Amino acid sequence: QVQLVESGGGLVQAGGSLRLSCAASGRTFSTYTIGWFRQAPGKEREFVAAINRSGGSTDYPDSVKGRFTISRDNAKNTVYLQMNSLKPEDTAVYYCAARPRFLTISQRGSDYSFWGQGTQVTVSS
Repeated sequence: QVQLVESGGGLVQAGGSLRLSCAASGRTFSTYTIGWFRQAPGKEREFVAAINRSGGSTDYPDSVKGRFTISRDNAKNTVYLQMNSLKPEDTAVYYCAARPRFLTISQRGSDYSFWGQGTQVTVSS
């Protein structure tokens, strides 16, 4: 089992940048695929990014491709989400999540078993 804690959210103007962090507990962090999801008020949860165990494979939806970058540092048990060129429509609570051990990238939230508490990102126009 892994516990996840997000940080780095805040208020930023459109066009600005933020870097979110997802810190994990446990010595088996490197065996988990990690995803980022977001949920805005009144909207369904949306896939944002995912990275495999080694960091060698990533996935993004078209809505953030070219603006967001996911990375990981297994020595620090941390995954990062660098968000550039932020838009008001990026406003949401951002969650990181972990798939059960040794499973690969998925865009479906239901495939992730462990979730953090979320961090708010607000982009003003």
